[in-house]
Amino acid sequence: MLESILIVDDIPENLSLLHESLDQAGYQVLVATNGFSAIEIAHRSQPDMILLDGSMPEMDGFESCIQLKASPVTAHIPVIFMTGLTETEYIVKGFQVGGVDYVTKPLNIDEVQARVKTHLLQARLMHQQKQMLDATGSAILSLNLKGEIIWQTPIVKELLQRYQVNIEQFQSVLRQWLQDLIQHPNHSSFMYGQYGQEQIQLNLLTKIDNNYSQRNVLIQLKEQSQMPSIEDIMQACSNLTPREAEVMHWVTMGKTNRDIAEILSLSPRTVNKHLEHVFEKLYVETRTAAVLHVMSACQNLTTA
Repeated sequence: MLESILIVDDIPENLSLLHESLDQAGYQVLVATNGFSAIEIAHRSQPDMILLDGSMPEMDGFESCIQLKASPVTAHIPVIFMTGLTETEYIVKGFQVGGVDYVTKPLNIDEVQARVKTHLLQARLMHQQKQMLDATGSAILSLNLKGEIIWQTPIVKELLQRYQVNIEQFQSVLRQWLQDLIQHPNHSSFMYGQYGQEQIQLNLLTKIDNNYSQRNVLIQLKEQSQMPSIEDIMQACSNLTPREAEVMHWVTMGKTNRDIAEILSLSPRTVNKHLEHVFEKLYVETRTAAVLHVMSACQNLTTA
C-alpha cells in the first residue's frame, strides 16, 4: 500500500515541484492550499505525513498544526514544516506546536525526500512498537515533552480504573514528574515516581536526551504489589548477593541511594558500591537498565 503525503502550501509552484518529486518517489500525494482545507483533508484521508507551509494567509501553518495535534484523529500524523522563516524563534515554534522537523525555502528536493523517508520510517517503527506493547499486556504510555499522553496500552486504562484514579490529577502528576526529569536528566532520584499513596510505580523507559530530536518518552506503570520481592530477585538473579538483591529491591521501588541507606542502616557510599557490583554482574550501566533487567528476569521466572 502506498504511503500518502499531504502537501500544504499556498504557492502553486511549490505544490507542483513537491507533487512531481514525491509522486516519482512512489508516494500518493494529496494537496491543500490553506490550513482549513488541510485540516479537512487530513481528517478525511488520514495521510501518513504532512508537509506544512509555515506562512499562509488566514490560518498559518503553526495554527494549523495546533489544530491537527489537538484532534485525536490527526494527532499521530508527523508534520514537517516548510518555511522561509529561518530565525530561531520560528524554528522553535514549529517544534513547540508539534512538528517533528523543518526544511527551509527555497526547497532542496533531495533534502525534503530524505527527511520524509526518515520520519515515515520513525512513524512506522513507533506504530509497530505500539502494537507490540499492546500485545504484551504491559501498562505503558507515551508522553510528549509537555507531559501530555499520546497513546497508552489498553491495560493502562484498566489499571487506573482499578485504583479509581482521577485522570486530571494523574496527568498533572505526570507533567510535573516529566518536567523534573527534563530539568534533571541525569539525576537518578527522578527516574522513578509514585502515584496514589505509592500504589502505582512510575518507571521511565526512555532516556531523556533534552533536545528537539526526541518528541516523546515511554513510561511504564506498575502496581506496587507487583514489584519483585528480595527473594524473587535472588532467585531470578542468582549471581547477586542477598545484600545486593535487597538494594535492588528498594531501587525497583523507586528509592534513592540516600533512602536505601536509611532503610538498610548503611552509608550512601556503601549503597553506591553495592550498585556498582550489581551493574557489573548484570552487565548494565545505569539504574534504569538494572531495574528493567531485574523486572524482566523476575517476570520470566513467574511465567516459566
